[in-house]
Amino acid sequence: MTLDPQIAELLEKLDSGFPPVHTMTGAEARAAIRARFVPNPAPEFVAEVTDHRVAVNGGSIAVRVYRPSSTETLPILVYGHGGGFVFCDLDSHDGLCRDLANRIPAVVVSVGYRLAPEHRWPTAAEDMYAATAWVAEHAADLGGDADRLVVGGDSAGGNLAAVTALMAKDRGGPRLSAQLLLYPVISADFDTESYRSFGTGFYNPEPALRWYWDQYVPDHADREEPYACPLR
Repeated sequence: MTLDPQIAELLEKLDSGFPPVHTMTGAEARAAIRARFVPNPAPEFVAEVTDHRVAVNGGSIAVRVYRPSSTETLPILVYGHGGGFVFCDLDSHDGLCRDLANRIPAVVVSVGYRLAPEHRWPTAAEDMYAATAWVAEHAADLGGDADRLVVGGDSAGGNLAAVTALMAKDRGGPRLSAQLLLYPVISADFDTESYRSFGTGFYNPEPALRWYWDQYVPDHADREEPYACPLR
């Protein structure tokens, strides 16, 4: 497939001066990503942004709540950021969450789940589920409607959202209305036509995708579990 020239130029810029992710340790990759991050000096306005701590097994995690300007009780979107299970955080996805809060409109709760490889599967999945349960319990305090509770995320975060939906079904709650999955990573199967067609020459090539899974779910037997790969 021939890339659009503008996209090809963008990918070249993204890759320039950045070692292939699969040649680094998790900590090195995280540091490299953070070094490239430039915060928006004028972030999109939302009516309120608050930070909270949510208790999880072994400690607590941060969540960030975005509320748009509205006098109505709004749906709630619990959002997991992408980053290959290894990097990115509440700050990297701040702009996206602001946009989602205003555009839907909804109360958006961004989840700062613990990252691999320091925290292997199922830590991130359990963190996302715990955050969703906390949001359901505190929906009224957050100005949201517990009957319109949605889980979502991009890339690795899409995986965690899909897994949270499975956990909620299996564990009897919280009750979810929908999933918003943006290019979710929901399978570790590399023997597919998409990998054969797009595994090289594009952003996030196959070696990088394999590396992400090795950081998060290093035991291949665990990848058969739907709480790791929800497409199973």
